[in-house]
Amino acid sequence: MKKDFDYIIAGSGLAGLSLLYHLLRDDHLKNKNILIIDPAKKKDNDRTWCFWEKEQGPFEHLVRHQWKTLQFYSHDVSREFELKHYRYKMIQSGDFYAHLLELAEQFDNVVFSNEKILEINDNGQTAEVKTETGVFTSEYVFNSTGLFHPKMDETNTLLQHFMGWYIKTPAPVFDSNVGTLMDFRLNQQYGATFMYVLPTSPNDALVEYTLFSEKTLKEEEYIRELKKYIQDELKIDDYEITHSEFGVIPMTMARFKRYLGPGNRIINIGTAGGFTKPSSGYTFQFVQKHLLQVAERLKNGQSPVIKPSLRERMFYWYDMTLLEVLLSGKLTGEQIFSGLFGKVDPERILAFLTNESTFWEEFKIRNSVPVIPFMMAGMKQFVAPRK
Repeated sequence: MKKDFDYIIAGSGLAGLSLLYHLLRDDHLKNKNILIIDPAKKKDNDRTWCFWEKEQGPFEHLVRHQWKTLQFYSHDVSREFELKHYRYKMIQSGDFYAHLLELAEQFDNVVFSNEKILEINDNGQTAEVKTETGVFTSEYVFNSTGLFHPKMDETNTLLQHFMGWYIKTPAPVFDSNVGTLMDFRLNQQYGATFMYVLPTSPNDALVEYTLFSEKTLKEEEYIRELKKYIQDELKIDDYEITHSEFGVIPMTMARFKRYLGPGNRIINIGTAGGFTKPSSGYTFQFVQKHLLQVAERLKNGQSPVIKPSLRERMFYWYDMTLLEVLLSGKLTGEQIFSGLFGKVDPERILAFLTNESTFWEEFKIRNSVPVIPFMMAGMKQFVAPRK
């Protein structure tokens, strides 16, 4: 295999394959020599991505289902709301991987290498990736591996961990037009704990047990809570588990660097670049927005280094403030989200969580949560933004 490429993509998960997609869909970039390195060939349906957007996105044809009506429940708030502008959408990773790999097969200039990455370096003029079989060089390396992750521990990080079951029932029991965004009517002993229920047909739904806490649980604890919720809350006794998935997403105050090296030729993308929203764990849409900008800059002959805007810095401060409140234990996740969904138009909350809200919407949201804990946490986090 050749050793020199225009671009190297380290990691072939959501971020790596999304970047490949945006490169191959651009007439100015699709003929670049591209190497994708990952020890595993992505093909399994190992996770589900849910997100909301106003318009049709680049992967609209992969959307398995979408909802116009959502529900929120806690011990104090019960609310069903219809979305006017957004749609809540689901994409399964197996469909995404298959589509991207099929697209890549049409290009002889795209090479996949399934091997372990040992090092990624920047010598100022080029970037290089060292693997078990050799050293590969390129103008830029786009990294989505964990090689450059900052230190994350219980002092600065909550884990969003979840187990989801796709269940099928013999009788039609679900309303596939209505999804449950959060149901906090659960034991909150470990931290913020809630269920998603996302029906895709009258007989099928994803039921997911999700927690924000410092540590994951034993497998049997997730299973016990899922069984209990399906039986006690959904009133379902007869069902088949057709697919199960488990995941852990860092919700962290640790600062990820967007670019590295003397020549800024190592570009971190996805979670590695800080594009997992710290306060919620949402990743899919933030990755797409960033990588569209990266592709546009490459097309125009510019460096793919993108520094955070003033508005991004503001939203980052909001995220850090919320995490500080949760980590300090001053308020629980249920208290915070109950305050939001009990007092604010839910679509404003969705806009805020996807960094699309206006200053006025943010003012309303700030006024819906207890002032003192958030004011103290915000002052503590009012520090220089990350590089």
